[in-house]
Amino acid sequence: MGRRWAPGICAVALLWLAAAAAGDPDPDELERAFPIVEPDYGHTKLRLSEQGLEAIRRIENPIAIVGVIGPYRSGKSFLLNQLLSLSCDKGFGVGHMRDTKTKGIWIWGKPVEMDVDGTKVSVLYLDTEGFESVGKSNVYDDRIFALATVLSSVLIYNLPETVREADISRLSFAVEIAEEFYGRVKGEEIAFEPAKLLWLIQRDFLQGKSVQQMVNEALQRVPNDNGNKYIDEVNQIRDSLAIMGNNSTAFSLPQPHLQRTKLCDMEDKELEPLYVTRREQLKQVVGSIIKPKFVQGKTLNGKEFVSFLQQILEALNKGEIPSTGSLVEIFNKAILERCLKVYKEKLEGLRLPVPVEKLQQIHEVANGEAKLLFDKQHFGKHHAVQSILKLEDEITKVYKNFLLANEYQSSKLCEARFSECEDQMDHLQVLKLPSMAKFNAGFFYCNRTFVMECVGPAKERYDHRMSKMLLKSRALFIKEYNNKLFNWLVTFALVMVVLGRFVIKFFLLEIAAWVMFIFLETYTRMFWSAESLYYNPAWHIIVSSWETIVYSPLLDLDR
Repeated sequence: MGRRWAPGICAVALLWLAAAAAGDPDPDELERAFPIVEPDYGHTKLRLSEQGLEAIRRIENPIAIVGVIGPYRSGKSFLLNQLLSLSCDKGFGVGHMRDTKTKGIWIWGKPVEMDVDGTKVSVLYLDTEGFESVGKSNVYDDRIFALATVLSSVLIYNLPETVREADISRLSFAVEIAEEFYGRVKGEEIAFEPAKLLWLIQRDFLQGKSVQQMVNEALQRVPNDNGNKYIDEVNQIRDSLAIMGNNSTAFSLPQPHLQRTKLCDMEDKELEPLYVTRREQLKQVVGSIIKPKFVQGKTLNGKEFVSFLQQILEALNKGEIPSTGSLVEIFNKAILERCLKVYKEKLEGLRLPVPVEKLQQIHEVANGEAKLLFDKQHFGKHHAVQSILKLEDEITKVYKNFLLANEYQSSKLCEARFSECEDQMDHLQVLKLPSMAKFNAGFFYCNRTFVMECVGPAKERYDHRMSKMLLKSRALFIKEYNNKLFNWLVTFALVMVVLGRFVIKFFLLEIAAWVMFIFLETYTRMFWSAESLYYNPAWHIIVSSWETIVYSPLLDLDR
């Protein structure tokens, strides 16, 4: 009996274990650091770490991130442990070797629950790999910096001793974000709010200056009498940082102890009293400026935050964001596409071909609308210059394609009208009963149709061809017209001779006909050419009478 129940008991036990494994993780298991972003082998790209992502996904409250950035070996991990009130053996790993301990980006698995403006917020603390360490590319440092800037609600810039020129340069991206998103009209949908920037300078003395004075001096413009491009760029960043105002805070923290390699083994009572006091003040400052992360005007829970992280990291690894200063271009990219679409739709509304002046006019209007849309929606003050240049390049390419298409359609249409006119002129050349009135009617109709329908850049070229063809056709027709008219008059004179002698038997009619025949065959050939009959006033009545009989709007004898 016991043997019979054993398999069932095992199955139930296995199911219970599986259910326990699939359930919520033990809170104690989350009280450690998890990697969320790791470097690849060559330290050029970043990849996500599922361990840390799972720890974040389970969070249902709005998330806030406190991130720490700075040079390697500057005490970022120790600082985070101090903010979390954790010892080194329980908190973030602290290294005392020359290489950096933290690789990529790590978070503390158990969030700190805070009440922010009546909302329960889960605060995650984020540690980053220090920049300027050996064996890494600048692009890698830039990506770590950019990612931390985008993810954080509060960004602590941890600096030992002082603010250097390189530290100012690295803030170009943070400046772009702060300028564009901080202080936008409330309620307007935005990409994401920038992190609150906290300058944290760790040093024992400030030579009579406050840390805020030190930061302010570091942000003052540098004279650039020689027009150095690099100094101009850094001065632009300085100007922007000065404008940020309420979005940045300066704070000083003295060294906790002279023997830094033994800090992890010390209790608070062994540390410098001033450090302990300032550390507690720093906790209060950080807590006072924490806000939940906003993306597209809404807070993010764990799953939404992971999705946002995946999108940004994918863009970074694709190379769409080559440096910290141009991360804003990923947001401008979608705007550029919308602006280009507005431009294209305006031009695509034209029915080609059109006159060059009209195409140029529509291009200028569409170009103005696209740039106006870009000015209203673009992100970034300084890097927007690069984006607008890119937009101009794309618009130029599209405009050139429309110029080529307009040229092709114009040539195609003008060639068709020209061929129709040429066929019509050829047909008029072979009239059995010549009629200048009929030729002129066809000539003017053809010319009017060509002038109205042949439009665009090819018109001028085809106008010249058309004029030559029509003049040649007219000259040839007049020559043939006079020859045919002369032959018809000679034939008419002979017919009158026959009628006067044999049919009517009227001698005067016969004499008149013979005079007309002799005149046409002698005088005309001696003094006039056949071609001059149409133009000679003496023959006007005869020619007019012929034209009236042969062709009129109601009667066309040639048909």
